[in-house]
Amino acid sequence: MPPKGEPRLLTAVLPLLLIALLLRPAHGQGDHQALSAQEREQLYRSVALAAERFEQQGQLIKEIVKLIRPAVVHIEAAKGDRHQLRVGQRGRVEEAGSGVLVAFHQKTYVLTNLHVIRYSSREDIAIRLHDGRELHPEDILADEGTDVALMAVSAPELVSARLGDSNHMAIGDFVLAVGSPFGLSHSVTYGIVSAKGRHDLELGADEVKFQDFIQTDAAINPGNSGGPLINLRGEVIGINTAIASASGGNEGIGFAIPVNMAKIVAQQLIERGRVARAYLGVKLDSNFDSQRATAIGLPALRGTRISGIEPGSPAEQAQLQVDDVILSFGDVNITDDNHLVNVVGLTEIGKEVPLVIFRKRAALTVKVTVGKRDQLESGP
Repeated sequence: MPPKGEPRLLTAVLPLLLIALLLRPAHGQGDHQALSAQEREQLYRSVALAAERFEQQGQLIKEIVKLIRPAVVHIEAAKGDRHQLRVGQRGRVEEAGSGVLVAFHQKTYVLTNLHVIRYSSREDIAIRLHDGRELHPEDILADEGTDVALMAVSAPELVSARLGDSNHMAIGDFVLAVGSPFGLSHSVTYGIVSAKGRHDLELGADEVKFQDFIQTDAAINPGNSGGPLINLRGEVIGINTAIASASGGNEGIGFAIPVNMAKIVAQQLIERGRVARAYLGVKLDSNFDSQRATAIGLPALRGTRISGIEPGSPAEQAQLQVDDVILSFGDVNITDDNHLVNVVGLTEIGKEVPLVIFRKRAALTVKVTVGKRDQLESGP
């Protein structure tokens, strides 16, 4: 959440209200009664004063745009034969999207969505910079589980964006979305964080297994995928990924990958070439419902019930038991079994996490150190 004293766009409403109050007497006189020259001059001065205050707030947006636009890129990718076979089309398919230049280990990468460049070779991907230069990626790293991709690039005077902390964003915080909707590169829209922790979204043929989306009403349209979601400090706090729309256009419901998740994925891709997932080693009851919750003493359906423990797993070491209901994992309240799989898979391997469980009609807290999954399985 922004610290005390950070400018907020909400304050810009006050000059607008002042303008409305200034104009109201003129309307009250009726259309037939014109203002005198002196009254008009006084009103112009009042409006100019209110406009100056309003523009001071708008200056913040302009400064943020100056910071971030040089780091935002437009991406065009030609899809190859594997994509054609999958969708049953002939000929090459062009995909347009966005990305943002970031720095990891003193090297520059384009951070974007995998679905923007999926099935495209390096030669078939064009990265257009803010100054008109065109680059091709030197290397591509990607994680299907989160839809995060990195493209290594090199050129003189590349400008990298600053990465923020998405955990500090709160519902109601103002954000900007930058990208190339409908091919209109470096377009800027703004809105607020509408919700956090969205999961179980159906995102078409290329499903994203591990979801923890930020929801925003900042306009996100086709072509915005991979572009940054920015806070009022000019920092990237998300990667715009999807929209919920019946028409295919913006309807005020967009989703962005939290940048903290993207950073964890990016670091592992750069250091290991792949992403290792954490696991608990439990089997979950997919049939856990309100009737069963009531039977064990839960006042409402929440969490997910353990139906099995893997020998030697982190769950066994933490002395979790069959019939325990996991209510929360860390600071995340668990809604169902898929939610737990998602949250555990996004956790840093080796991290000790407090779990609130419901056992024998009482809630208690245990600590578990999540392990490394050797193979990607369906359970957490």
